[in-house]
Amino acid sequence: MSEKIFAMTNVVTPNQPVIFDPDYCTGCNNCVETCQVDVYIPNPEAGMPPIILHPDECWYCGCCVNDCPSEGAIRFNWPLQSRAYWKNKKTGEIGQV
Repeated sequence: MSEKIFAMTNVVTPNQPVIFDPDYCTGCNNCVETCQVDVYIPNPEAGMPPIILHPDECWYCGCCVNDCPSEGAIRFNWPLQSRAYWKNKKTGEIGQV
């Protein structure tokens, strides 16, 4: 008989430190292994993005995004106070990091 294990996400605030794109994420779990503070756990469904278990513990260090082998699979969702904006003097276009 196999034992079932349940994981409950720690949702203190509506913080979503990263956004996974399931069209690009292969479910390799490289980000799970790379994360220094164990924000993620592997998804029990093969090929699906990891589960963000502890979003408020994210340090925004960038390890998960930098070590992802699939470009576009994971991106940061910076907190509002950390987002950088700039304005192109020639075009007037507003840019964001």
